[in-house]
Amino acid sequence: MTVKLTLQVISLTGVGVGGWFSGILTERWKQRQTTCECQCINENTEDDLLCKIKRMPGLPIFGTVSAASPENKLSVLENDFVSRESSPVPRKPSRVSQIMKYGFPGIDTVRSFDDYVLSYDRRNRVPHWVFEHLTKETLVYNEFVDRSKCEFAEDTSVHPYFRSVNSDYRGTGFDRGHMAAAGNHRVCQKHVDQTFFLSNIAPQVGVGFNRHSWNRLEKYVRKMTKTYKNVYVCTGPLFLPRKDTDGKMYVRYQVIGANSVAVPTHFFKVVVAETDDYKLDMEAYVMPNQAIDDNTPLTVFQVPPESIERSAGLLFFDQLSKDKIRKINGRKSTMV
Repeated sequence: MTVKLTLQVISLTGVGVGGWFSGILTERWKQRQTTCECQCINENTEDDLLCKIKRMPGLPIFGTVSAASPENKLSVLENDFVSRESSPVPRKPSRVSQIMKYGFPGIDTVRSFDDYVLSYDRRNRVPHWVFEHLTKETLVYNEFVDRSKCEFAEDTSVHPYFRSVNSDYRGTGFDRGHMAAAGNHRVCQKHVDQTFFLSNIAPQVGVGFNRHSWNRLEKYVRKMTKTYKNVYVCTGPLFLPRKDTDGKMYVRYQVIGANSVAVPTHFFKVVVAETDDYKLDMEAYVMPNQAIDDNTPLTVFQVPPESIERSAGLLFFDQLSKDKIRKINGRKSTMV
C-alpha cells in the first residue's frame, strides 16, 4: 500500500513539473513573438515603416517621414496596442500618442481607385497628384465602354467640408479637367466612370487648353505605350509665383464656386516609361492653364523633373534610383 501511494505521488509530481516547464516554454515563446512584432513595428524608417503595411512603390511622397507623419501615427498606435495586449507588463504610451490622443487634424488623403491612385488637396478642392500605369493592353479599344454614359459626381469619400460639387463649376467658364484622363481607363465601364469623380478634377481653361493642347499631351502619353512596355504617369496642378508690377513675387490664383475651388496656374505631368529590356526614360512637362496655340510643340513645355518637385513639394518616383534612368526629356541622363 505504501509503495502504491508513493508511486502515485511521484506520478502526480512529474505531471506538475512537466506542466510547469511547458508553461515556462510557452510564455517565453509568446514573449519572443511579441518582441519580434514590436521590433518590426518600431522600425519606422522611410524604407521600412511597418511589416504589416505595404508601401506603394513609385508614388510621390511629401518629403521624408517625420514624427507626426501618417506612417508614424500608425506605428505609434499599433505599438501601443501591442504593448497593452501582448506584453505581460503594460508599457507607457509613447509621447506622440499622448499628444495626438484625440486624432490628427489632417493628413493627406490618398484614395486608391480600381485603376488609378489619387492624393486629394482638401484645402484647394483639387488633387495633389494622380498616378496611373498604362500599357498597350489596358488601352485597347473596348466597344462596351461608353464615355457618354459617364457623369461628373461628388466623391462621397471626401468630407463634405472639403468636397467640390458640380455647381462650383457651373457658369465659371472653366472645364472640369481630368487629371487621370478618361481615355486612359477603358478596360471596363467602371474604370472610366471613376475618372469622373470630382476629386480627380481641377478647373481648366477649355478652348485652347483642356480640349486642345492638354489633350494633345494626354494622347502623346497614351501613344508611348506603343514603344514602351510600361508607362507610369503622375499628373497634378501647380500654383506658381509671378513677378508683379512692384517687382515682388506673388502666388495668385482664382477660386470658383461656393466651395472656393482653386484654379491652378499650371499643370504638370511626369512620365517614366519602361522598355521590354527594363531601360527607363523620363519626361516632365509643365503647361500654363491658358489657351495655347495648338501648333506649339509639346517639347516647348518640357522641364527638369526636379523643378516640378521643388514647386509641388513632391518627390516623384522616390524608390527609383535616378542612375537607372537612361534619358530625361529625350536627352541622355548625366546621372547614368
